[in-house]
Amino acid sequence: MRSPCTVLLALCAITSAFLLTGCSAQRLTRAELSALEADAAATIEDFKDADAGFSRWMDRSAGYAIFPSVGKGAIGIGGAHGDGLVYEDGAVIGTSAMSQATIGFQLGGQVFSEVIFFEDEADIDRFTTGKFEFGAQASAVAATAGAAAGTEFTNGMAIFLHSKGGLMYEASIGGQKFNFRPIEDAIRE
Repeated sequence: MRSPCTVLLALCAITSAFLLTGCSAQRLTRAELSALEADAAATIEDFKDADAGFSRWMDRSAGYAIFPSVGKGAIGIGGAHGDGLVYEDGAVIGTSAMSQATIGFQLGGQVFSEVIFFEDEADIDRFTTGKFEFGAQASAVAATAGAAAGTEFTNGMAIFLHSKGGLMYEASIGGQKFNFRPIEDAIRE
C-alpha cells in the first residue's frame, strides 16, 4: 500500500508535467492580436500608475514580455496560465504563453499581470528560443510606489507583478515555463 505522501508527490509530478509541457503560444486572428495589444498597453499604464519609476524600465531594457492577465488557482497544488506579447525595441515580435506549477501551502485564486524585462538582446534570444524558465530562485517585484527604483536585473531579467484581484494564501515553490511564437507564425487568417 502506498503512503498518502507518495501518492501526493506522484500527483504533483504529473500535474506539474502537464502544466509545464502543455504551455503553447496561441495563434491569433488580427482582431485578437489588436485586443491583446490594447490589453498590454493598458497593463503598462497600470504599472506606471502604481510606480512612476516603471517608465525607466521601459527605456533601459532591450525588450520585454507582457502578460496582461494571468489566472492562478491552488489547493495545495497550484497552476497558472496567461497569454502575452513579446516586444523588442518597442515593437511586437511574437506571442508567448506562460504556465506555472507550484506545490506547498496555498489556497485561493487570483488574477495578476506580469512584465518581464530583458537586459540585452542575448536575454531576448534566450526567451524566444525556448531556453527560458523561472525556477524557485527567480523573484518578482510587486508593482508598488518606489519598488522599481530599487530593482536591478538578475540573470538578465527583471520581473514585475501587479495584482488585479482575488485572494491567495501561499507559501509554495514552483516554476514558470514560457512558449514563444514569432509574430509571423502567430497570426491565423
